[in-house]
Amino acid sequence: MGTTWKPFRTRRAATAAAALSLVLLAGCSGGGDSTGGGRSDDGSVTITVGLFGVMGFEETGLFERYMDENPGVRVEVEVAGDEQTYYTALQTHLAAGSGLKDIQGIEIGRAKEIVDTQADNFADLSGTAGTDHFLPWKLNQMTTPDGQVLGLGTDIGPMAVCYRRDMFEQAGLPTDREEVAALWEGDWARYVEVGEQFMANSADPDLSYMDSSTGLFNAMVYGASEQFYNAEGDLIYQDNPVVTEAWELATQAASSGMTAALRQYQPEWDPGLANSTFATAVCPAWMLAHISEKAGEQNAGNWDIARAPQGANWGGSFLSVVEDSPVRDEAAELVAWLTAPEQQQYIFQELGNFPSSAEAIESEEVTGATATYFNDAPIGEIFGAAAQEIPDEQVLGRKDGTIKDAFGQGLQLIESQGRSAEEAWEATEENISRAVG
Repeated sequence: MGTTWKPFRTRRAATAAAALSLVLLAGCSGGGDSTGGGRSDDGSVTITVGLFGVMGFEETGLFERYMDENPGVRVEVEVAGDEQTYYTALQTHLAAGSGLKDIQGIEIGRAKEIVDTQADNFADLSGTAGTDHFLPWKLNQMTTPDGQVLGLGTDIGPMAVCYRRDMFEQAGLPTDREEVAALWEGDWARYVEVGEQFMANSADPDLSYMDSSTGLFNAMVYGASEQFYNAEGDLIYQDNPVVTEAWELATQAASSGMTAALRQYQPEWDPGLANSTFATAVCPAWMLAHISEKAGEQNAGNWDIARAPQGANWGGSFLSVVEDSPVRDEAAELVAWLTAPEQQQYIFQELGNFPSSAEAIESEEVTGATATYFNDAPIGEIFGAAAQEIPDEQVLGRKDGTIKDAFGQGLQLIESQGRSAEEAWEATEENISRAVG
């Protein structure tokens, strides 16, 4: 028997609880500069955690559950809404050797940089009990050449296309998710061709086909084993046909007028969802909760989910334990519990974050999950199939996250400022050159 994904009840209650938690912590931690937790005379321990975005633990009440099940443990959590801001602060704390939490969240785009330059600052979790259930390639992303595992996987980002059934119907396009997927099956260029049809036939001239070209670019690049770097650590984006083909198609979309020029997770994107200004968004599993919350209950059932033209992994994170944490062992136990199959299944059911645990992926709770908000889309089936298409080897580079952001900014130059693809490419290269040194 399947399960139903239900974002509104969980997220709204959790958001209020999280806000209260953050206010209390800010009042006692000096604005977020506190170091790790510690032990009390009565034997109890306090574990501090630094997270970003919607990683699911705070939102689904898992920290509260852990404290209920472990009365001698207190968990204090601080969550940054923006990952870039979070990571900049984390780098500052690492350089200073102070201000670190016992547990730090790490986004996939930062994994290689952590492994290559900060291995001494994070504990080796390879011997932690109960951690033999992950997808092999997931843990490899946070494993040093000598076998130290510097972080345990939270979610992964298999991708699909979220689309508006009502907008497709008024443009004369199919609305059934299987028929929609067939329109662009096997080729992202066909996804853009559907956009051309949508723009030509839409009864509403104010509607855009996609939110921005950035999601399209990311989806194409993240479907390949080698992206911005090769296995030797050399920067190859300029000559990698995967990147250049993604750029060409994304710039075609960006300059065609079919995008709303609303880059995902930038300030204007949320109003775009709320005001129903675009018909599709390339959506990894972890994006579903955000779309459903920001598009609002009035659009429940209008949104649906179709298979993407090709499989890819966009995003996913890890939990790492600071080597010098005074409660390192207890923090490692908490990380192992938070990333266990049962908790990964639960977060997927509540928020849609897709598990990195192979055991969780195969569970009935995941394979049979549906999303009421998205017209009862079988998200376990859709994202599970997409996960099977993710390359077994994903080559990461030190500045993957920074380079991804630079390409997003370059595409925005075309969409928002009318710059040419050539001008945008030159600006992107300059930004990347400055960032990587």
